Amino acid sequence: MSQRDLAGWLSYLEQLHPTAIDMGLERSRQVAHQLGLGRPAPLVITVTGTNGKGSTCAFLASLLSVCGLKVGVYSSPHLLRYNERVQIQGVEASDAALCDAFAAVEAARTDVSLTYFEMGTLAAFWLFEQAALDAVVLEVGLGGRLDTVNLVDADLALITSIGLDHADWLGDTRESVAFEKAGICRAGKPVLCGDLDPPLPLLEQVALLDCPFLLRGRDYDLQIDAAGWQWRGLTAEGMPLQLDDLPLLDLPMENAALAVQAFALLDLPWRTDVIAAALCGTRVTGRLDRREITWRGKRLQLMLDVGHNPHAASYLAERLGQGAQPVERLAVFGLLADKDLPGVLSPLQALVSRWYVATLDSPRARPAAELESALLAGGASVENAGTVAAALTQAADEAVDGAQILLFGSFFCVAEALQWLHQHNGHEVE
Repeated sequence: MSQRDLAGWLSYLEQLHPTAIDMGLERSRQVAHQLGLGRPAPLVITVTGTNGKGSTCAFLASLLSVCGLKVGVYSSPHLLRYNERVQIQGVEASDAALCDAFAAVEAARTDVSLTYFEMGTLAAFWLFEQAALDAVVLEVGLGGRLDTVNLVDADLALITSIGLDHADWLGDTRESVAFEKAGICRAGKPVLCGDLDPPLPLLEQVALLDCPFLLRGRDYDLQIDAAGWQWRGLTAEGMPLQLDDLPLLDLPMENAALAVQAFALLDLPWRTDVIAAALCGTRVTGRLDRREITWRGKRLQLMLDVGHNPHAASYLAERLGQGAQPVERLAVFGLLADKDLPGVLSPLQALVSRWYVATLDSPRARPAAELESALLAGGASVENAGTVAAALTQAADEAVDGAQILLFGSFFCVAEALQWLHQHNGHEVE
């Protein structure tokens, strides 16, 4: 059906629209109509939030899949391959399937100009319909109200957290961010919120649409101790429900708790052992992602995290402060220019003994020299390594046996780290 390969399609998509981001639903809605798209699946769960979307979507997909449902997941951005964005039954979409989907959207759009993200989202919807799924989990790319994902009416709307990020598009207050994220709510449909203190615009929208509203800390919650964690929540009928003695997870358990509450609202089998196994089996590359490596005879731990805003950095610092501490912690760090550098650094500086900064492989990257200056001003020990690969190599060379290397600040940063790991696989890294 398609004459282009995937690389050719992605290059074409990048040039298709005059701007990378152009918020609004009208163009996408018009093309979706011309394409004949309906609902991508009978059950649709849409997830937005400043942080935690990826792990929440992964937990949901695991919980739905263990019940025998055929599940699709749409997420963004990707780390190494565009295929990561579209998964069906836990398997990434093939190059051929994506090319066919892009060709179908291209044929339908005629003279309507679409952004890279809009084309990709409509292509994912097309693939989901072709696959005859039972459920889809859709991760919002930016905001909610005007994101292409919001073309589909969600049966459940999940909001993980509300913090400041993408201020140029969502505003510079939690209230403006909450207004945009509340756009995924639908009249009479349940809304679940993992933020302990949701701003007023979200509460107003929920009330206006008469949505059943389940709030963490009130309607559902979790307790974590050294041995495990417990969950309590509500059924769809409002009856109390509880899970005890759940194993500790590497991924954020707050997001697991949100996913479990969503699962509790569905008419699906409720078995503690199956739920626990599904949660424990959930992995998300680049989110609190621990890798044990051997480098020139030294055992090191590499911790990868895509956190790139103050809220994510604070959560990362909280998790790093828990449990036994490494003999030393080094950090490899890169950041995009539109991110809050002081807000990202502040929670983590006291936890890191030495920093290695890099300029990310992106035109939007903040120069490593700026990262170095900010850290030096705070009294940190810093090396400007230039690139992520060079920074990782230098950190691994200089780390002592048993050290932890924290790598964070961007999806770009983690992607470059994964490439570094792949290049050294079978040689000095294991």
